[in-house]
Amino acid sequence: MADTLQSKLTAPEQQQQVVQACQELIDSEVADKSGLAGLAIKAGYKAVKGIRPGFIAQVLRDLLPEFSQALEPIYARGMEAVSQGRAGGIGAYFVGQTSQVAEALLSITDDKAARSNKGIVKGTYDKLRGMAKKNVESAVPRLAQLIEQFAGKS
Repeated sequence: MADTLQSKLTAPEQQQQVVQACQELIDSEVADKSGLAGLAIKAGYKAVKGIRPGFIAQVLRDLLPEFSQALEPIYARGMEAVSQGRAGGIGAYFVGQTSQVAEALLSITDDKAARSNKGIVKGTYDKLRGMAKKNVESAVPRLAQLIEQFAGKS
């Protein structure tokens, strides 16, 4: 298998650890939210988590290949920059590409939400989508650490 972000994040020997780390990232990001927007995000996340036990982990397992594929061009450029000494690490490179990372991830979730047959998922996503880019961008440093941990080596 090629040395891609997807192959690293979905490798059978570490996929469950990656999914767990992603869920912890989301839990931390949601917990850090404050104000009225934070209350809306927390309520929406609680509603989605309540669909059934393990729902978030299953969604992450399902989305991981698509997320990693969407991030692949950024990852490839970042690994090249790291190998040429133009970036301190893949995590630092991702932080420097915050807007592009957010857009890549949101392109996947926009499509999935639009095709969901679960009304609560669609409704919650539609209500929160307006603030999504800002919130995804705020999560990029944690995501960058995760990518550094699981896919930072060539």
